[in-house]
Amino acid sequence: MTLAFEKPSATVFTWTPTQGDFDAFARLSGDDNPIHVDPVFSARTRFGRTVSHGMLLYTRAFACLETLYPGRRHEVQTLMFPNPSYAGEELALSFAEDPDQPGLVLIEISRTADRAVTLSGTCKIGEPA
Repeated sequence: MTLAFEKPSATVFTWTPTQGDFDAFARLSGDDNPIHVDPVFSARTRFGRTVSHGMLLYTRAFACLETLYPGRRHEVQTLMFPNPSYAGEELALSFAEDPDQPGLVLIEISRTADRAVTLSGTCKIGEPA
């Protein structure tokens, strides 16, 4: 699926995750994989630094969806994480409704520095709860 957010109908939020965000999410979720929370360990990996938890990215997207569609249920989502998100690098969170499928929101999170997509997915938005 190709997500095209060059259309004026897309809504874009920005967010710069911090190492503190990664650490807090690790404490909350129990996912303390060193790739997320240990800068010394992560420096020796192919990423060269800590990377975000995929679900941390989606929780931020979920909050944006709640802002865009208050009171609407999230029926189902699909998510892929093709590239890493790093602490201290700004992200663009883009949302656009699929014109061919009412209630289906296309989601894309990308690094603003190089436009690499770090989350690509959809969310089916239901009627108000």
